[in-house]
Amino acid sequence: MKYINNNQGMRDADSGEDAVSASELLEQRIAAVQQQLNALPANSDPARKAELQLQITGSLLDLERGEQAFALAREVFDACAAAHDWEQAVVACDMMYKADQELSLPALGQGLWLAVTFPIDPELSVAMLQHVVEETPDDSDGAAVAATVAHYLADMRAQGKAREELMIFTGNLLGAVARRHSQVEKQEQFDYWFGKLELDDPEKFLPRLRNVIDVLVQEEWWINRDRIWESLQH
Repeated sequence: MKYINNNQGMRDADSGEDAVSASELLEQRIAAVQQQLNALPANSDPARKAELQLQITGSLLDLERGEQAFALAREVFDACAAAHDWEQAVVACDMMYKADQELSLPALGQGLWLAVTFPIDPELSVAMLQHVVEETPDDSDGAAVAATVAHYLADMRAQGKAREELMIFTGNLLGAVARRHSQVEKQEQFDYWFGKLELDDPEKFLPRLRNVIDVLVQEEWWINRDRIWESLQH
């Protein structure tokens, strides 16, 4: 899968020499993509510019240059939000989260809001929800809510073989959350736990996800949620 468990890269080189070679290759990639960026005409497709910038961001993350990666991803986010390119905006949020900077959690929160609000690539939405599970303490209901929404979105939005694979992944994620939250091991225990936390009703667990998002973002919103939501009602 493209977005999930895709964090193994050139940083895993075994020897110092391999690490140097990998770093050099990444620097060369950055330079090559930057040349493509510089060659874009002034009236070029904004989505193409964002795509190239995100390629550079990914290489910066592999080089563990988080501050630079975050700054570039934030620039992409602002441009994509202005163009209503929500999927690319969420990709930028994913990268800002992975950059591990001061505002990485707010980036995760609003990327998650966009990923649930808009019918983007369901795997990307699930990846954002997986980050929430990883950030949430074992005994918090927030992880259970995030895993449940991930399973719900996989069911509702994915299709074909991708749906089958994603449903298996999110089912396993939900099971892992149940084990760490309440030591759930058997199906009957799971059914009881699932019902007790009211995870069987979207009208209950989706509003609870909004609370999780608000905790992540605090006052650091970079988009106007009310305006976006209002535009979707017409």
